Amino acid sequence: MIDPNGIAHIQLSVRNVERSKPFYYMLLHETFGMTVQYDAPEVFYCIGGRTGVMITRAAEQNRDHTFDQTRVGLHHFCFWLRSRDDIDELHRALVKFGAKIVHAPENGAWAPGYYSVLFEDPDGIRIEANFVPGRGNLDVIKDKPLSRPS
Repeated sequence: MIDPNGIAHIQLSVRNVERSKPFYYMLLHETFGMTVQYDAPEVFYCIGGRTGVMITRAAEQNRDHTFDQTRVGLHHFCFWLRSRDDIDELHRALVKFGAKIVHAPENGAWAPGYYSVLFEDPDGIRIEANFVPGRGNLDVIKDKPLSRPS
């Protein structure tokens, strides 16, 4: 069995990289302190926190479509932050930037101590950041065998 070490990177297709770049620069570089690896007209890529996030321009035939989290594909992605204070600080940065907040920091039932904020990028791609104490649900499954879908 292979034990993955997390997700190395995520690449998102956006309608216009130049329009989306200020949002991702604020989020990834200014707020999370990630390093800008590539900054070009058609690609913006930051690395740090054991991951990378890249935005590239969607194919021309898809640029008129809006993001729909109920379609096949990405529903949302989530950063796992280190404290409730980090969630609150991120929320303040998002509000200051004028980002669309889906829900302000709140407790959730996904795991004991779950605390999260949910927001959208300029194309409506949903992004969450959460804090879960300890290893969260990973502590719940560590002593249980993994089940396989039938």
